[in-house]
Amino acid sequence: MPPDTLDFSRRARLTERMDEPCSRQVLRACLRDIARTNRWTLAFRPLRHWLNEIAASQPTRGEPLRILDVGCGYGDGLRQVEKWANKCGLAVQLTGLDLNPDATAIAAEASSASSRIQWVTADILTYFPSQQPHLVISSLFTHHLGDEQIVVFLRWMEVHAQTGWFINDLSRARIPYQLFRLFARLMRLHPFVQYDGPASIARSFVAEDWRGMCAAAGLDDGTFEIRAFKPARLCVARRKLP
Repeated sequence: MPPDTLDFSRRARLTERMDEPCSRQVLRACLRDIARTNRWTLAFRPLRHWLNEIAASQPTRGEPLRILDVGCGYGDGLRQVEKWANKCGLAVQLTGLDLNPDATAIAAEASSASSRIQWVTADILTYFPSQQPHLVISSLFTHHLGDEQIVVFLRWMEVHAQTGWFINDLSRARIPYQLFRLFARLMRLHPFVQYDGPASIARSFVAEDWRGMCAAAGLDDGTFEIRAFKPARLCVARRKLP
């Protein structure tokens, strides 16, 4: 487990085990447990709320809504987007991107034969899509980056996301950190997840962090929204004016 003597006033400098080389079998087991945790904690709820607002406010498109999921991992988040779009009767073109080729292979394996999601292995900071996405989303991705990399990612989204972007990540605080340590042991999650879950919380953010990084990326106050969701989620959203 990560140490108990962490300073939650700043992002912890911890390395997560899933960021280090491991077998596809181990990665698959970890990603499955993270997907289970996402389901138990209603992790898709913040994104669904934002997507509903986007769908309600945008005029009818003559083309599918292109959505790029960065750091897609197991792909469970993007499969939820696909279900949401099917339920809404909305035409979409979905792309899941991850730096790890094992992750995109696992995401493809976990998807149904009827799914039309495209899985791409690439580094988002050097990725140039053939078609600009309307929306760029990510979940539990940005805490894996350093502050300077996050600023680059924010600028990348500003250039490439035509309609807006949504970051769904964790809120840094001692109580969620301790609660997840207990939860992961009780649920007998994979040992990597038992370590990485608390480490992710310690590496994540408070609202002031996001305000500073957004400012460094050239975003003015009032052009983005920071919103907390329980349990322990802190989201940053940007909707561009038509």
